[in-house]
Amino acid sequence: MSNSGTHADAVRETQIVERMRVFLIESPIKMARRQGVGNVGGTVKRVLVELTSSDGIVGWGEAAPWEVFTGTAEAAFAALDIYLRPLVLGHPVQRARALMAKMDKALVGHAEAKVAVEMALLDILGHATGLSIADLLGGRVRDTIPLSFSIADPDFAADLARMKEMVPAGTRIFKVKTGVHDHREDLAHLEAIRTEFGDTIDLRVDYNQALDPFDAIKKLRDVDHFAPTFIEQPVPRPHLNAMASFASALDTPILADESCYDAVDLMEVIRLKAADAISVKLMKCGGLFKAQGLMAIADAAGLPGYGGTLWEGGIALAAGTQLIAATPGISLGCEFYMPHYVLTEDVLEERVPLRSGHVVVPDGPGLGVRVTEASLRANARVLAEA
Repeated sequence: MSNSGTHADAVRETQIVERMRVFLIESPIKMARRQGVGNVGGTVKRVLVELTSSDGIVGWGEAAPWEVFTGTAEAAFAALDIYLRPLVLGHPVQRARALMAKMDKALVGHAEAKVAVEMALLDILGHATGLSIADLLGGRVRDTIPLSFSIADPDFAADLARMKEMVPAGTRIFKVKTGVHDHREDLAHLEAIRTEFGDTIDLRVDYNQALDPFDAIKKLRDVDHFAPTFIEQPVPRPHLNAMASFASALDTPILADESCYDAVDLMEVIRLKAADAISVKLMKCGGLFKAQGLMAIADAAGLPGYGGTLWEGGIALAAGTQLIAATPGISLGCEFYMPHYVLTEDVLEERVPLRSGHVVVPDGPGLGVRVTEASLRANARVLAEA
């Protein structure tokens, strides 16, 4: 019998999730981050999930909520420990979709907690079969993903200095967080970047909902002159009619982030023609399968996807790379820079590699990364575990 048959037989023996551990952790960051809906400084909190199957295979997942976006890390910890644990323990490893449906029925919201369970389960399944999660999702269409770095340091001069180091090393995509400064200051920053780097970089702009619909178009027309690749979420989430007017009036495409959490949101975005592209974030979607379903709708409407993040570390971003590797429509790159440029340490034994401005998709089984008890406890402060 072939090795592949042996792996398949092992999975068919209906291994179940036998053990579940949940960690609330805090990690220091190297720089402050300032954005339209909230600032981050000092540390970020995340929740890690470790699942162990009845045959001893371990899988890892990560929940990275943000209190101004999807919720709190403490709430995700409680959701996993109290409400989802009874559903996870004893569940067959190979029935990930069934478990996602059970969790959705038992607990409203908490998308980031649910995707942490899903990625841990798929990590186990990948190790059991010898396949990467990208293989489990249909196979790769790409092996590397262009990296987008966000210009979000309150000290713009520090970010400009970073760009001068990153551009020669191969990074070409930079997304400027706007709306947190005076409009004239935003324009000055864009002017400085274009003056320094010209058209050699892919410049993007993200307001994180910072503008009021009333006078946003005046400011967006000013930004339009700098020819960004897209303008992301200029106004608050509910104002899809305003987004539609911008998409119609401007040369620059509009990208929906906070206005597009799930497939229902996307269908409304498409109906109103409120955006030309979407940001796909696992912490919004609540699942890798759901993210692929979201992109199936976007593909049909001709809207490309961008791999966005909140404050994830290496586990969740490894899952994100596996998703993008297997999903053709997420073609606008990814902002998976946290472990390399913002976190002082990550819980992985080895970080997901960067090469010439691209994230390299791990090619090992499951997530393709390794976490140990030592790497977790040495590189993060464990605030609670259950």
